[in-house]
Amino acid sequence: MIRTIRVLSVLLVLLLGGLWALAWFGRATGESVADAFLRRIASLTGTEMPAPSAGGIQLAQGVALGGPFTLVDQTGRTVTERDFAGRPMLVYFGFTYCPDVCPTELGTIAAALDAMGPAGERVTPVFITIDPERDTPAAMADYVSRFHPRMVGLTGSAEQVAQAARAYRVYYAKVRPRDSSDYLMDHSSFIYFVGPDGRVRSLFRPETTPEAIAAAITSQLRAL
Repeated sequence: MIRTIRVLSVLLVLLLGGLWALAWFGRATGESVADAFLRRIASLTGTEMPAPSAGGIQLAQGVALGGPFTLVDQTGRTVTERDFAGRPMLVYFGFTYCPDVCPTELGTIAAALDAMGPAGERVTPVFITIDPERDTPAAMADYVSRFHPRMVGLTGSAEQVAQAARAYRVYYAKVRPRDSSDYLMDHSSFIYFVGPDGRVRSLFRPETTPEAIAAAITSQLRAL
């Protein structure tokens, strides 16, 4: 029995070593060896591999982000998640009065799409406000035009924005700086890569480079 276990253990190590070697030499551009290894395992077992993590945060199995929403785009047209069906998206939640973080991250999205070349045209950049009180469709139209010609700006009622934020588990809250008559919005700051099925595939932390995002998305687009 012990001899059989030892033989099986050796065979298992050899199998995993072979899969790791295949992952090392056969990984896609921008794909980590770990993600390529998981892809090999998934192909053998017939299961779905976890969301790729190259340049981003890998979502735990069973964690779902994204979902139904009803908002208003920068032209004043009511849109839902169905209007984006079949189109991968890069989504960011913020507000037009944001002094630094939002412009930086939207600029990163634009630079990542440009770095992808023709493949970037498959991805729709989307900016969703968490400050609908001030971010009217007209304000959104002016704002998103500064970053990318294809960027979609979405706003809506406070309830509509809250629904979208809940679907993506976005934190936001109104804050008023001391000695100021105006307010700012405190909010989480992730870039979401959403697949054509409306499911979030990857999260990118603040200050992730455009090159890392471009590499990660390019790798994932090959599998779509």
